[in-house]
Amino acid sequence: NRSEPFVVFLIGMRVNQLRAVKKWMMVAQAMGPMMQSLSQYPEKGLLGSEMFFRAWPLETCMVSYWRSFDDLTRFARRDGDSHWPAWQQFMRDVGADGSVGIWHETYRIDPADYECIYSNMPAFGLAAATTHVPISEKTRTAKARMGVTP
Repeated sequence: NRSEPFVVFLIGMRVNQLRAVKKWMMVAQAMGPMMQSLSQYPEKGLLGSEMFFRAWPLETCMVSYWRSFDDLTRFARRDGDSHWPAWQQFMRDVGADGSVGIWHETYRIDPADYECIYSNMPAFGLAAATTHVPISEKTRTAKARMGVTP
């Protein structure tokens, strides 16, 4: 439950050439220091995240929730933060050679334009990143949670 706009940022990698172990391991290992820095310094704006893996094709996807688009872009480009050097190393060592694919999607979310439910789940996703609000008689349907009248 948020009263201010926020950002959902999806980022991932895909191993395109299994034999290019040094290259895709470098990409995979870059995420750890970034997440450690973000969890150590909550003022950087990361609200929370969830990581997903697929065995074949070997892919990762992280869904992250940010306080603002400015916080996200500041982290991406700020000297002293771990993203910018990792990006420069990726461009230098992998570039466009096709061995490892990387991607991201950014969504700015208005508080009135989303809803989510979690049933029989521990704190997860947006509820773990922000505040979990139990469903009530007034919010039993998606339309009700979105404020849409029948």
